[in-house]
Amino acid sequence: MSKKLERPGGLRMLAGLLPSAMPLAIIGGLLYAGFFVKAEAVIQKVEPKAIERRDNFFAVAAPTEQVVWAAGTGGKIVHSADGGASWQRQAIPTHENLQGIAAWDAQHAVAVGNSGVILHTSDGGNTWLPATAPKSDNPNKLLRVRVFNGVAWAVGEFGALLRSDDKGATWTRVMPEKDRAWNAVFFLGQSGWLVGEFGAVMRSADGGATWTEVEVENKVSLMGVAFRDAEHGVAVGLAGTLLVTADGGKTWADAPRLTREHLLDVILDGSRWLAVGDKGVVVSAGTEALDWKLGRLAEGDVSWRTQIAKAGDRYYVAGANLGILDGLKLTIVGR
Repeated sequence: MSKKLERPGGLRMLAGLLPSAMPLAIIGGLLYAGFFVKAEAVIQKVEPKAIERRDNFFAVAAPTEQVVWAAGTGGKIVHSADGGASWQRQAIPTHENLQGIAAWDAQHAVAVGNSGVILHTSDGGNTWLPATAPKSDNPNKLLRVRVFNGVAWAVGEFGALLRSDDKGATWTRVMPEKDRAWNAVFFLGQSGWLVGEFGAVMRSADGGATWTEVEVENKVSLMGVAFRDAEHGVAVGLAGTLLVTADGGKTWADAPRLTREHLLDVILDGSRWLAVGDKGVVVSAGTEALDWKLGRLAEGDVSWRTQIAKAGDRYYVAGANLGILDGLKLTIVGR
């Protein structure tokens, strides 16, 4: 009889202990989890935009109506395969500022910049490789690169004039180094022209093999040059400088000055001359380069521009930002 009474009592005791032990079990479980179970943080990686507000682009190249490259600060190169509708950042093996970019076609391009950096691509920018270039003990910043008749020409500080005949892979120095900066180069057939600081101008009649100094009265630094044919050309520079020539660059005359803003690049788009520069300024004239007019790319635009390129009906402008002018509408990419 006593054994039968013991069992219910033991069960009642166990039942009484369970509620009191449960909080301790919960606390123990939480302590165990806190000490021994490591939570895995879920981090969502946010990819930065290809083009950000802080980006400056110093050069743009548009070899076709759809393909565009732009290069700028921090070794940034962006690429569009749809006429500027979308952009992708390309992987570049440098953080140096890139001052110039040019292209042969949709696959082959070259970029130049600070510290003598030269990069080239042969696969549309999927890979950019350092070029083989002459060494220099000078800072040797390269300021512009252009492609004419399949040949690439790069210009820059300390008299840098470099040439590549293999789509940017290897380069040779054309002239010895000198304490003078060349800012722009232009070729038309075998005729070539160089412009630089303090009104420096040189011309070549044999495809760049030899160069002759040209005396220019205006000693303001010249930043851009372009020619309509072997005789007629335009050079632009600081403080609104506009120079024109009608004898192949042997002599240059000042055009009426319309602005004091720096003019940094000039092109002939087929029907008119266009020069861009500081504070959104655009200076234009007909193909005869006679009657120049002052304007802006867009109402209210005050951005500085270092280069302008045309492909199809669109203009691309580089500088404080990357802009696309389609008709009368200026779109700032990334804004």
